[in-house]
Amino acid sequence: ALLPALLLLLLPLAALAAAAVLLGLPGYDIPPGVNQPAKLRLVLTVLLGTAALGRILEKTGLCSQITFGRYVRQGRKLGLDPKLFIQDLQFKEVPVRVYQPKATSDGPRRGILFFHGGGWVFGSLDTYEKVCRYLSRESDSVVVSVQYRLAPEHKYPAAYEDCLNATQHFLQHLEHYGVDPARVTVCGDSAGGNLAAAVSQTLAGRSDLPRLRAQILIYPGLQALDFNLPSYQQNRGVPLLFRERAAFFALLYLNGDALHMQEVLEGSHIPPDMRLKYRKWVSPDNIPEEFKVRGVKPLRPTDFIAEVYETVKRFCEPNLCPLLAEDSVVHQLPESFILTCEYDVLRDDGLLYKKRLEDNGVRVTWYHLEDGFHGIISLYDYCGFSFPSGKRGLDSVVNFLKSL
Repeated sequence: ALLPALLLLLLPLAALAAAAVLLGLPGYDIPPGVNQPAKLRLVLTVLLGTAALGRILEKTGLCSQITFGRYVRQGRKLGLDPKLFIQDLQFKEVPVRVYQPKATSDGPRRGILFFHGGGWVFGSLDTYEKVCRYLSRESDSVVVSVQYRLAPEHKYPAAYEDCLNATQHFLQHLEHYGVDPARVTVCGDSAGGNLAAAVSQTLAGRSDLPRLRAQILIYPGLQALDFNLPSYQQNRGVPLLFRERAAFFALLYLNGDALHMQEVLEGSHIPPDMRLKYRKWVSPDNIPEEFKVRGVKPLRPTDFIAEVYETVKRFCEPNLCPLLAEDSVVHQLPESFILTCEYDVLRDDGLLYKKRLEDNGVRVTWYHLEDGFHGIISLYDYCGFSFPSGKRGLDSVVNFLKSL
């Protein structure tokens, strides 16, 4: 409640932070091929200014940088939607927001469990309100947005467990929400895509619950073994997710801190035998050649550091890194939709998982935004201006849902 007052008191500091951000902007890479590069630069300025002011607040002891970042990202409350019933509930003590179309339906509707992005650290029901309303309205579906616990306060597997528990509860009470048991989909973007993939894998072999109809993974982060894949090299400085931030978020989710981030970025955290074991799934060799034409170079392997591995060895658990699941699990997965963006460090995670699914006989619909960047879906209608590529991506999800 004190944050608005603090902002007024700290306006001079905010001005200094904004000036520092503007001076530093040329150090970031905004390729001319991205959708709306000028608008992206404005969004980046806001986010970097928020981060700079958050650091100032943290150093003065007023609040943590993460708390401030969450407050700024929260977004404004939206009014009533004339086409939707919206209610906040709890599924097994997990906060959820349920969106139900008001129009009458000839039969049970499809159901969507939506897990928001934000690096497992940011994001909320309010942050993704526009996206969930759009999905519910345009696809005529019941959408359940899940507010899982966030890191670093709640480390892995808290977020995964919340999403799994909410999904199981929904699957056990579909009739109450007028949802067809044969048409339930899990969906998420970024960290939410990671959670959707993990939940889908966990439920793949279950016979006591309705089988998921599909999984929708929007620029998902699916592994933490290799932060030097081609897309990490090509897009390391492209907003809205920089290479270092990807490793930072993964470590914060895993351990609640970002110790050994440099060793993880270099690849010193995985034993050689384990790296060899997973090479069949996590390797530049599995990336189509057309995605390697921009600034990719082979890197010399770094020395393994056993002490670092001991702190991050749970990175090899499929519930945290779904790309590492065994074939016996992957081949049971439902029909899948994967969206990737060309200017995104996580692009290759999606491409590698696409190959794994197809190799295991899973039907995959792939949609690639050639001018897209990480986070563009949630910016399809941002603060009065739009990113057309984000709208195209969101509509591709809607079209896939309508095909189910």
